[in-house]
Amino acid sequence: MNLKDKTMSNDSTKASDNIEKGFFRASAADFKKIPGSPIAYWVSDGLKHAFECGKPLKNIAVPRQGLATMDNERFTRLWHEVSTDNSFMFSENLDCKWYSYNKGGDYRKWYGNQEVLVNWKNSGNEIKQLSISRYGSASKRVVNEQSYFLPSVTWSKISSSKPSFRFQPKNAVFDVAGMSLFPNEGDFPLLLMLLNSTLVLQILRLLSPTLNFEAGQIGSIPVIEPMKLNALIYDGLVTVAKSDWNSYETSWDFTELPLLNNQPDDVGLRDKAANPIYPLPLSIKETYSQLRAHWQEMTLETQRLEEENNRIFIDAYGLQDELTPEVPLKEITLTCNPHYRYGNNKNAEELEVLLLADTLKEFISYAVGCMFGRYALDNPGLILANQGETIADYLKQIPEPIFSADDDNVIPMLDGDWFTDDVTERFGQFLKVTFGDVHYEENLKFIEQALGKDIRKYFLKDFYTDHLKRYKKRPIYWLFSSPK
Repeated sequence: MNLKDKTMSNDSTKASDNIEKGFFRASAADFKKIPGSPIAYWVSDGLKHAFECGKPLKNIAVPRQGLATMDNERFTRLWHEVSTDNSFMFSENLDCKWYSYNKGGDYRKWYGNQEVLVNWKNSGNEIKQLSISRYGSASKRVVNEQSYFLPSVTWSKISSSKPSFRFQPKNAVFDVAGMSLFPNEGDFPLLLMLLNSTLVLQILRLLSPTLNFEAGQIGSIPVIEPMKLNALIYDGLVTVAKSDWNSYETSWDFTELPLLNNQPDDVGLRDKAANPIYPLPLSIKETYSQLRAHWQEMTLETQRLEEENNRIFIDAYGLQDELTPEVPLKEITLTCNPHYRYGNNKNAEELEVLLLADTLKEFISYAVGCMFGRYALDNPGLILANQGETIADYLKQIPEPIFSADDDNVIPMLDGDWFTDDVTERFGQFLKVTFGDVHYEENLKFIEQALGKDIRKYFLKDFYTDHLKRYKKRPIYWLFSSPK
C-alpha cells in the first residue's frame, strides 16, 4: 500500500473497520496514546486500551544502563580464566579483583547467561581512572553505580530474534548491553512473568520494531496487574532454569554431572566401593534413558508453566481475541531441550542423536576434569582451579580419592596403550569406577556408538576441539603435540 493510499481521520475507528477498499483509517489521537507516537496502523483497540489504562513499567522499577568498560580485553574475563581465590563468587573476599559481570548474552529466559567477570578491584578504580583520562569524569562510563550488586531483572539490549528476561542474583555489576531493572522484592514475580509473556513481545513490536530494546522502551511497557498472580509459576520457572544452567561445567555453580546422579540408591560411590552388598549400578544407557525422560518432563513442565503465564496476562489485558498462550518447544530455553539447543531445522531423530552425543562428551569432559583434579567424584564442585596448585593441594581436600587425580598434571594422548596414565586408559578406569565393571564393555560400546568412533580416536581427533568450543576458545587444559 503506497502512502497516497492512506488517509488519516480524527475519528476513532475500530481496528476491524480500518481497512475499506484501499483505505486504512486511523486516528492521529490514537498514535499519541503510545509512547513515542509510532505510526502503527495495525495497533488494535486492546493494545491502545493497555497504554491508556496500564501503569508504565518505569513507575514500578526504572530500567537502567550499566557500566561501559571501554576496554573489554583488559577489564573482562570468562569466569574460568581466573583463580577462584581472586574471584568474589568463590571467596567473597572484598579485596578480590574479579566480580560477576552481567553482559546480556544469548536468548535465554528466566535464569542464566552468567559467565563473564569484570575487574572491579577497589570499587573499579582502574576503569574509573581510564574514564577520567578519556572523558574527564568517571561517571561518563561508570553509569548507575548505586545499582551495582543489587538483584535485578536483566535482558540483552540487542536481540537477533525475541527479547528474553532473566532473574539476576545479587553481587553482579551490570553492563551497558546487559540492561537491568531493580524491582522491590515483592515485584519480581509480576515484572519477570510479564516481560517473558507473549503479550510483551506484541507490545515491543510496537515500541521497538528494530529489536533494539533500550531502557526507555522497556520502561514504557504498560503494566496491568492480574487479579490473581500465581507466584508459584515464577518460582517454578526460575528454579528449573537455574537447575538447568548449573547442570553444565561451564557454570560457576556447577557441582556434579547429572549423568552421575541417577543411580538406583542414595549410597555414595565410596560406600559402594567399600561395601560389596549394594544394588548393581545401572548401565550408562539405562542411566541416560532415565535422565532423558527427566529432561523431557522438565521441558514439558516449563512449557506448561509458560503457557499458563501467558493466559494470565492475556486475560488481564483483555486480548483473548488477539493472542494465544501457546509456546513452541524451540522457545523453551533449557539447554537440556534439544529443540532450543540445536535449532528447529532438524527432525526428532536427529535432535536425539545430537543430545546423546553431547551428553556423553560432557561425561568425557568431566572425566578428564577428574583426571586433572579440577573435579573429584568424592566432593561436589571445583577442587583445583588456581594457578600453581599441585597434587598436594588436591590430597589435602581429598585424602583418599575413589578416582585419583594425575600426580604430574600431564596426561599422554597417544595412538597406543604405551603408558598406564594415557588418557584412554584413565578414561576406562573412570568408566569402571562410575558405572561398575559388570557393564564396562557394554558401556564403552554405547559411548563409542554415540560418538561415531572408538574412544581413543575421539581423544586424538576431537576432544580438544570440543574442549575449545565448550570454553569459547579459553581452554582449561592445554594441548602440547609433536608429529614425532
